[in-house]
Amino acid sequence: METKKFGIRDQVGYVCGDMAGSFVNLYVDAFFLTFCTYVLGIKATWMGTLFLFARLWDAFNDPMIGSLPDRWQIGKSGDKFKPYIRIAMIPLAVSGLLCFTDVSSFGSVAKHVWVAVAYIFYGMSYTGTSMPYGSMASVITNDPIERTKLSRARSIGGTIVGIGGLSLVPQFIFNKAGDVVPSGFMKVAIVFGALSLLSYVLLLRLTTERVRQPRVEGQKFNYGKVLGNVVKNRPMLGVMLATVGSLLYITGNSQLGSFLYKEYYHAPQVLTLVSLISVPIMLVFFPIIPKLSQKFGKRNVILFCSSYNLVISAILFLVPIPNVYLFLILNTLAVSGQTAFTMLIWAFVTDCIDYSEYQTGERSDGSMYSIYTFSRKIGSTLASTIASFSLGAIGYISGIEAQTETVAHSIRYLCTGIPVVTCILELIGIGVVYNLTKEKTNEMYAELNRRRDAESRA
Repeated sequence: METKKFGIRDQVGYVCGDMAGSFVNLYVDAFFLTFCTYVLGIKATWMGTLFLFARLWDAFNDPMIGSLPDRWQIGKSGDKFKPYIRIAMIPLAVSGLLCFTDVSSFGSVAKHVWVAVAYIFYGMSYTGTSMPYGSMASVITNDPIERTKLSRARSIGGTIVGIGGLSLVPQFIFNKAGDVVPSGFMKVAIVFGALSLLSYVLLLRLTTERVRQPRVEGQKFNYGKVLGNVVKNRPMLGVMLATVGSLLYITGNSQLGSFLYKEYYHAPQVLTLVSLISVPIMLVFFPIIPKLSQKFGKRNVILFCSSYNLVISAILFLVPIPNVYLFLILNTLAVSGQTAFTMLIWAFVTDCIDYSEYQTGERSDGSMYSIYTFSRKIGSTLASTIASFSLGAIGYISGIEAQTETVAHSIRYLCTGIPVVTCILELIGIGVVYNLTKEKTNEMYAELNRRRDAESRA
């Protein structure tokens, strides 16, 4: 049976795959802390401890879950990653409901246990879908340009959810007076859970796994060997460092955003505009990123955009902007520099996985990808933990209607400082540690194609 050629169908399907995970992941990342502090009355410092231990556990179990497709190929289709997505997508949708269940009537111990179990269950369910989904890019196509298109498609999925979904959330969880509406969180969780399942179905139907590998059964997973390959993989180490920086922004800024607009600007409804105003930027970047990458190289594009992002973010950190709408515009212009990073990072990851094959002659897509996601979980863990503990350190009190002016100003420093740290880590990771230039990348793929052609003729 002839395999369908790579095309728009695969890209649309891959967009849907990122949308599927983002409906639950972005919602929990952005509003779980808000829900637990305002609705359940749980202390921000306790939430910081939960985030620290739950996400560290999540980071360390990534290699275990990520290695499963390398160890066992299940199902009769011959697909390596799709069967694992089918298994985990329903638990992920359910986990969102559990996270936003109003258990404020429970006793203190029961309430805290519920929150901890729900959050850990969410983390493991998300890993169960995100590991095989991310690894799929390497088996949908082995062409570098087509992989750049998949990376762009993946970034668009999360952007669509952020703009079309998260932008509407404040309208349900805050009333016109700016007070929290507890029931609104569950209503959103139900809708997002259903949309997550629908999007996963579209991913499974529209994409094709073309790069086939010999079927394995119970192959022993040598974590030490994979970890050793990562340590020798300088490009991967650079990407991991830059990703830690990126996740500080994605998770930390999204979690603190609702606090900034509610407590400092007293305008939580403006959160809706935060996502909507980024639409024009996305529309501009979407068609030109692949062209710029092809002309100047992915690395140079990210370095330029992160440098631009750093300059404006530093100004916003040092100079308070009293008008909420002026801050919104300037902040959007600043973080637009993250758009290139978000659109290109997954193409960097597949390059790094191929670089490991180039170095060692061995390929373990799922395992290598799971090691990379360790850096994402570390970045996310640091962001959530720092955000929660920082709120406690500056005197934020859960459950009250408004914070003091001193606390509000401290929240501004937290929100504007995170993008500065983000850009510095991205510039070090991609500019200093990552060493795959455009020329070296082309040389690597030429050699890999030569080896694969030789193997196919043998």
